[in-house]
Amino acid sequence: MSPRRALVLDFGGVISRTLFETHAQTEAALGLAPATLRWRGPFASGQGEDRDPLWEAMQRDEITERAYWLQRTREVGELLGERWEEMQTLVQRARGADPNTVVRPETLALIERAHARGHRLTILSNELDLFYGSGLRHRLDCLRPFEVIIDATYTGVLKPDPRAYELALQALGMSAGDCVFVDDQHRNIVGAQRVGLHTVEFDVHNPALSCAQAAVALGLN
Repeated sequence: MSPRRALVLDFGGVISRTLFETHAQTEAALGLAPATLRWRGPFASGQGEDRDPLWEAMQRDEITERAYWLQRTREVGELLGERWEEMQTLVQRARGADPNTVVRPETLALIERAHARGHRLTILSNELDLFYGSGLRHRLDCLRPFEVIIDATYTGVLKPDPRAYELALQALGMSAGDCVFVDDQHRNIVGAQRVGLHTVEFDVHNPALSCAQAAVALGLN
């Protein structure tokens, strides 16, 4: 058996599918016509009309991820003739009563394998409760084996600030070299590498490959 390690996961994009991937579900839930929502973030080609300029600005660090999602939240609210000022309004209205339906099966399998092998499980998120609401973690079956959840909603320390990763390491009581960190934002991967964490940059276009890479890093294969 491989030495006991820790799997440190981002939440949105890694554990849950992105809102970009569930536009059809969102439109149905909100009563919007199909193809109303055209912003596609990392799934946009970046060419011609298939662009998401606001996402591109975020990737250039001209705006924060929180600013990106606040703008999208406001836009969707306006489509319904409502004023939305909190990201969790969009998530809760878009994803209905059961958030388990948007958990990535590939990541769920990785979590189950890591837990079965005795590895420790941690979430390190910039906005878990800010975006999804404080009740979400109690409704997601996949979060039950996680012993540590570090959420910048409360700490105020956002990745890629090195203090964010250090908070997770302190909570675990483990060294950076014994942890595998998985995130879908490149800037957060770079931040983790600077602290000494093993990293896997999660590709939302190919979650199976990213989960396989994390499994190898954990010594599950």
